Amino acid sequence: MPYRILGLDPGTNYMGYGVLEVNGRTLTPIILGDIDLHKITSPYDKLRYIFERVRALIDQYSPREVALESPFFGKNVQSMLKLGRAQGVAMAAALSCNKSVAEYAPTRIKQAITGSGAASKEQVASIVMRTLKIEFKPRKLDATDGMAVALCHYYSNSNPINQALGESRIKGLGGEKTARKRGTQSWEQFVKENKGRVKE
Repeated sequence: MPYRILGLDPGTNYMGYGVLEVNGRTLTPIILGDIDLHKITSPYDKLRYIFERVRALIDQYSPREVALESPFFGKNVQSMLKLGRAQGVAMAAALSCNKSVAEYAPTRIKQAITGSGAASKEQVASIVMRTLKIEFKPRKLDATDGMAVALCHYYSNSNPINQALGESRIKGLGGEKTARKRGTQSWEQFVKENKGRVKE
């Protein structure tokens, strides 16, 4: 049974998106693009527009699942707060449509697509386009970033090791609900938070 994944790369000036259709092992890019926000001056109008556009994408393309790039930690606190709001509103829009939501850290997405968590946006774009046989060049790399999120979600859920392990693979993250929120957690962070459970 084919199903679709909507990948979102939320931003304060542009939001990248991509819809990926999965039919067995066949992956088909349905659409990818970017939502231009930089001309909207009011931060609250931006948030409203993000909410409305995400809901419109869901209504139009009927994804089963929505995957987002999760917040990253930077030095500019104000930028982080603005980005976090954009991501939160996009997530709320998906949840308001009763869609399953997943988050992935930027480094995990790059790792899944290119094999390197330090890959550039250009490298991610190149591999996404080659993998999905996308022949046209998107206007902005935000579009391929959005599709990369959808592709990362597909890889994460289709991994045969993850399927074989089932619930066992998420015990170390504190259960399924916690794992969904913290699925991008590194081993180093797990060790730090669970010193009593790790033998040195």
